[in-house]
Amino acid sequence: MRIENHLRARAANHRPLTPLDFIERAALAFPERPAVAWREAIWTYRELHQIVARFADFLVRQGVRRGDVVSIMSQNRPEMLAAHYAVPLVGAVLNTINTRLDVATITYILEHGESRLVIADENCIGAARAAAIAAAVPVFRLRDPDRDEPDETLDFLGGASVAVMPDVDGAVADEWQPICLNYTSGTTGRPKGVVYHHRGAYLNALGNVMALGLHQQSVYLWTLPMFHCNGWCHTWAVTAAGGLHVCIEKIDPELIFASIERHGVTHMSCAPVVLYMMVNHPVASTREGGSRLIAVTGGASPTSALIEQLDRIGFDLIHLYGLTESYGPATLCILDEKDTTLDAPAKARILARQGILHATASRVRVVDEQGTDVVQNGGQLGEIVLRGNTLMAGYYRDEAATEAAFTGDVFHTGDIAVVHPDGYVEIKDRFKDVIISGGENISSLEIESVLHQHPSVLLAAVVAAPDDKWGEVPFAFIELKPGQAATAEELLRFARERLAGFKVPRRLAFQELPKTATGKIQKFVLRDAARA
Repeated sequence: MRIENHLRARAANHRPLTPLDFIERAALAFPERPAVAWREAIWTYRELHQIVARFADFLVRQGVRRGDVVSIMSQNRPEMLAAHYAVPLVGAVLNTINTRLDVATITYILEHGESRLVIADENCIGAARAAAIAAAVPVFRLRDPDRDEPDETLDFLGGASVAVMPDVDGAVADEWQPICLNYTSGTTGRPKGVVYHHRGAYLNALGNVMALGLHQQSVYLWTLPMFHCNGWCHTWAVTAAGGLHVCIEKIDPELIFASIERHGVTHMSCAPVVLYMMVNHPVASTREGGSRLIAVTGGASPTSALIEQLDRIGFDLIHLYGLTESYGPATLCILDEKDTTLDAPAKARILARQGILHATASRVRVVDEQGTDVVQNGGQLGEIVLRGNTLMAGYYRDEAATEAAFTGDVFHTGDIAVVHPDGYVEIKDRFKDVIISGGENISSLEIESVLHQHPSVLLAAVVAAPDDKWGEVPFAFIELKPGQAATAEELLRFARERLAGFKVPRRLAFQELPKTATGKIQKFVLRDAARA
């Protein structure tokens, strides 16, 4: 068939894809439906729309224009959610900043991102203000509605309605237009600024709706920081489904369990460390036999013990894989209906895999050094490479890093994986985490998986330690469960019974493991300790 001139895209049949449409539709389709719950208050979608409008009006009055970067540093609260709509509604670019960063790093982000202004809540205002002064950027503080705050603090949650809402069509001229600037974290070098576009945010949000089964009765608990990949794009996905956002400002098992019961939570996302905190907390026993909910996690593969404990308290697990550069989730592993009756070890073997591509992720491959797809035998190692619409536009002001990441017309993740006969991908390690001992490649994840099976181990992280004879040897750092005890000899014996001899850690230390704000273990800190 010939594509004739009259079969072209035109104003009537083509419009830039943008997640801003989700809040517009929600306010029109179900204005009185609960949209956001925080502390003792609940706002409807009509009221959330007005919070967004007040936020956008403030930005316009501050002189924010198309292409400006607006930074926000806040816990999970309604204004943080509203920022995901208000900032791009004026054509600006949202920069959400990790709340646990030091002043020097925040200053670098504000300067490198060329931020127009920064907004912070009461928990972050000290660091944000110090960084803003250093970067010569205006700083504003969000009002705490439960405290007597000065008049100059920003109050978007109450006040008069804004008659005119910024027009989406006027704000988004091109779906490739930047919507967010997210900085990577957890590495030894300077963080990279990852640029998201409206098209990718729209598509990944809809992919999340399908992957998690979100719908109008869904209640999503914000245990995942909204600053992390924009909450894996769930800031837009839950709104697209018409569900309820339940905001909490800290990771506290008692608060989490109380919120689940109070609001009837159906979905939550978090790092594995949060799940371990929950199942090992005394309050968990009160959930036994309770209504079921979906818990979505990424990072370390879930152990059989964790799956069994989660099942006991009514949590059904979905294992996701992704990166900041892929808008969060790129693949998912979910139990098939026939697998739900399997025992915990069998479920763990399935959920240890990173799964198959996300519905809107386009292409996920595992390739060898020549770029050829590995054999689907569960044994040949290769690198995961991605290609599709839900990948970053590139690294801001870093052309060299962008070109390197997209070499060969794919995005290189740096993750080593195999592909099983059923097409499911399973990560074996990061390139930088492989331990090369006496010429043998050792997967740190394999050792960690074994150590996590010990009943006293809460978290295990394995890194390479220098060795005069072997070059490198495995060094295991162990965080024990509260109230539990174990000796190094006991754990090494446990590992020796389950691993080949050369894979058994040669050194072991007990300590609380260093983590990022999203719960990821900071292995670079442990590598430094192992070299000391």
